[in-house]
Amino acid sequence: MDLPRLLDGRLKLRHLVLMDALSKQRSVVGAAASLHVTQPVATRSLHELEEILGVQLYERGPRGVTPTVYGEAFTEHARAVLAQLNQASRHVGELADAARGTVVVGTHLAGSNVLLPAAIARLKAERPLLTVVVREGTPESLLIELEAGRIDLIIGRLTAPSSESVTRTPLYHESVQLVVRAEHPLAAKRELGLGELLDYPWILPGVETALRRELEEFFTRHGVPLPENRVECTSFLTVRHLLLETDVIAALPTLIPREDMRLTTLPVTLEHVGHSVGITLSAGRRLSPSGLALVTELRSVSATMADK
Repeated sequence: MDLPRLLDGRLKLRHLVLMDALSKQRSVVGAAASLHVTQPVATRSLHELEEILGVQLYERGPRGVTPTVYGEAFTEHARAVLAQLNQASRHVGELADAARGTVVVGTHLAGSNVLLPAAIARLKAERPLLTVVVREGTPESLLIELEAGRIDLIIGRLTAPSSESVTRTPLYHESVQLVVRAEHPLAAKRELGLGELLDYPWILPGVETALRRELEEFFTRHGVPLPENRVECTSFLTVRHLLLETDVIAALPTLIPREDMRLTTLPVTLEHVGHSVGITLSAGRRLSPSGLALVTELRSVSATMADK
């Protein structure tokens, strides 16, 4: 691609924002609505960008748009540029007022119940005017937010090594156990077979998660079908409420029942199911001072949680 095409003044920031929105919404109508512009305006901007680049970025269809190989590649670069601009704005703001700042952290089930709250509490004790924004989501959705610069770091299960785009740093290892409420009919049992658990409702993580795949493999190894009576959920608040109010069984990190006396674990060993909890950062972007401060507290808290 001829470099001057992107530097001749025709490419605007709105084009990059549109690419990000289109890749998330997968439709021009949805992207326009998220950006608070009309559909014709969004369509015209897309045509302008394709003319600037000289390639087709999306395949149009009756159910929306699908990015071409060019669209996927350019979206990655567009998000990187937006992330750097977002970071620059916040960095300058923090330099102007060192006592304040904002750090946005994404989290999923592992690490959200003990590690992150403890680290935030310590951070706020030292810097009370610093704002911490916590966003919950699936690992996949949080990676997109990290790539686009809408969050600074992710705390949760590490399911892959570092790559060119992200850096993953383990903090501690945590096993997974089957959890029920303390008054559950099976809570007093000293021995249980996996088949005995199928008469009860289950909470399973979503199909897009690594833990779900590992649980499916666990059931397959034991010749037991996946529970048919199930809820698929990764929201910690929803999972905890269902556990406390019903007879559901859930596969959860060990620290969750350990920190709540209303919950207990069942005597069923989930071999080969466990994970490292750690920090995921963008490999190409420096953390703000606020982000660095939170990482420092996360490392300090996790040092007391090894091999839980």
